[in-house]
Amino acid sequence: MLHTASKQPGKPVSILICARNEAINLKANLPSVLSQRYHDVSGKPMYEVVVIDDSSTDDTRDLLSQLQQQYQHLRIATIPAGEPRTLKGKKFALDKAVSIAANDWLLLTDADCAPAGKHWLASMVAPLAAGKEIVGGYGAYYPTRSWLNAFIRWETMHTFLQFSTYARAGKPYMAVGRNISCTKDILQLAQRSPNWDLLPSGDDDMLINIAATSGNMAIVDDQEAFTYSHTKDNFADWVTQKQRHVSTGKYYTTQTKLRLGLYGFTHAAVWFYFIALLFTSFVVPAIYIMAVRCVMYWILWAVTAQRLHEKRLIIKLPLLDIAWMLYNFTFLPYILFKNKKNWK
Repeated sequence: MLHTASKQPGKPVSILICARNEAINLKANLPSVLSQRYHDVSGKPMYEVVVIDDSSTDDTRDLLSQLQQQYQHLRIATIPAGEPRTLKGKKFALDKAVSIAANDWLLLTDADCAPAGKHWLASMVAPLAAGKEIVGGYGAYYPTRSWLNAFIRWETMHTFLQFSTYARAGKPYMAVGRNISCTKDILQLAQRSPNWDLLPSGDDDMLINIAATSGNMAIVDDQEAFTYSHTKDNFADWVTQKQRHVSTGKYYTTQTKLRLGLYGFTHAAVWFYFIALLFTSFVVPAIYIMAVRCVMYWILWAVTAQRLHEKRLIIKLPLLDIAWMLYNFTFLPYILFKNKKNWK
C-alpha cells in the first residue's frame, strides 16, 4: 500500500546504523540523519540514532565520539574485534543495535546513505502510526554521466517497482535495508526464525519473507522518504555488491521465485525471439509486435521514472531495456551461483 506521509511526529523512533570502516561515509551522512525534524512540543528530538561500530579499524570511533559531543541523541556501541559472534556478518551488529534501542519504532539505514531531506524520518514512520508493522522506502542513487551509474539506477528503479507492486497486491517478498522501518516486535519475530541466520547479510529480505503479511506492510514513495547513495565506480565492485544483494533470492518462497523467474525469462525471451524472427519471413509482423510492446513498456517506465524523480533515465530507456535483457540472459546466473559469503 502506498502512503503519503504525515509530517507530524508519532511515537519515538530509534534509527539503527551498522558500520564497519565507514568513517568517510559517516562524516558525510550522519549529521543529516541526526538533524531530522521529528521533535516534541518543546523542540527535543523524539528519536535516537544508534550506531554500531563493528570492529572498525579506521577513524570511525574518533569520528563518532566527536559527533556525540554535538548531538546528544547519538548513541554508540562498539563490537571489539575479538568478541565471539552468535550471528553471521551484519546480523550480529544489527542484533546488538536492536537490543539497545530504546524505542518500539525502528528505522534502518546504512552509513553510506543520506536522507533526501529533514522529513525523511517522519515520512518513513508515518505508516507505522497508521497500524502497519513494516515500511519499505526507496533507496535512490546520485546520478552521474556513466552508463554503469545509469544501469544501476535503472535496476534500482526496476526492483522498487517490482517489490512495491507485489506488496500492494498482498504478496510482499523484499525491501531495501538502506531504507526500511518496522516495529521492534516484528523485527525480533524475524530474528527468532531459524532462517534468519542463513546468510551474513540479507536482513531486509529475510525480514519481509519471515514477517511480512498481505496487510502489515506499506510502501512509501514520497521523495522526502528517499535515501541517496553513490553507486559503485567500477564494474567489479558492482558485481561484488550484487552478489551480496541477491544472495537471499534462493530463500524466497517457491511462488515468489516462480513469479520473478517467469518475468525475467519472458523479458529475455521476447528479445531473443524478436531477433530470431528478423531472419525469417515473419520479419514484418515481428517488428510491429515488438514496436507495440516497446511503446507500452517504455511508457510504463517513463511514468515510473517521473514518479521516482529519475527523469534523466527516460531518454536511455531503449538501451536500458536491452541491457536488462542481456543481464537476465548472461549475468544474473553468474551472480546467483557466486553468492557473496561475507558482509564486508
